[in-house]
Formats: sequence, structure tokens, C-alpha cells
Amino acid sequence: MPNTPSLIGEGMTVITAGPGAKPVHLQKAEKIFSSVGKTATVEESLMDGVTGLSGCGPAYIYLIIEALSEAGVKVGLPRKTATLLAAQTLLGASKMVLERGDHPAALKDEVTTPAGCTIDGLMALEEGKLRVTLIKAVLAAARRSKMLRM
Repeated sequence: MPNTPSLIGEGMTVITAGPGAKPVHLQKAEKIFSSVGKTATVEESLMDGVTGLSGCGPAYIYLIIEALSEAGVKVGLPRKTATLLAAQTLLGASKMVLERGDHPAALKDEVTTPAGCTIDGLMALEEGKLRVTLIKAVLAAARRSKMLRM
């Protein structure tokens, strides 16, 4: 299951071995799908979770970029600049996670100075329950994926 960023070579494809699949088949599938992004292999029982997280995930991120961009407009930035700032910020942060391999919490701590601006922003996100809302979105989409499969 590839996601839509595969259209620009930045996709995430998750594969699972069918009952007759051998390691060589998985290797061939990984080679094919790595041409449009990154790949991972999971057990078939986890594919609904993959759908909820990675299959639907681009829409969640677009919503986040849209919201951050709207906030930029609210503080006076031109829309095009605000959207660029929001999208590039997500891209850069994502690359930090992928390239450094550090836990996202550790990277978040690097940005969060005592009594600074970031901690106030993080507190607002926690008060708005962003973290739990994103978790619930993945769970809801995974449940729906399972229902559609049956």
C-alpha cells in the first residue's frame, strides 16, 4: 500500500507477505516500491493500522499545514509565505527524525528552551489535546479500514 506522496518520489509503501510469498518476493517488491519512496514490511494483521497512519496520514499533515498557514496569516504573514513556512518546517522536522534517528521527543526538547516561546506553544497544543486527537484519528481510520475489509 503506497501513499500519495509516492507521486513525487517521497512515498511510504508498506508491504506484507502473502501466504505463498518467499523472501525473494518481498525483496523484489521492496526494490520496486523503493523507486517511489521508502518501504517497510509488516505482518498482514497490522495493515489496518498502516492504513490509519500512513495511508490516511498525508491528509492529516495537509490539515496541519493548512492550520499553521492560517495562523501565519492571522499574525500578518502573506498566505504564500505562511504556507511555505509551514510546509518547509514540517519537511525539515521530518528529515531530522529520519536522518538523525533520534526520538521525536528528544528533538522537540532541543527546540524547547526554558521559559521560551516554544514551551508556550506546546502548552497550547497540549491544552487543545492535539496529541490525543491525532492518535484518535489514526485509530478511527484503522477501525474503518478493518470494517471495509470485512
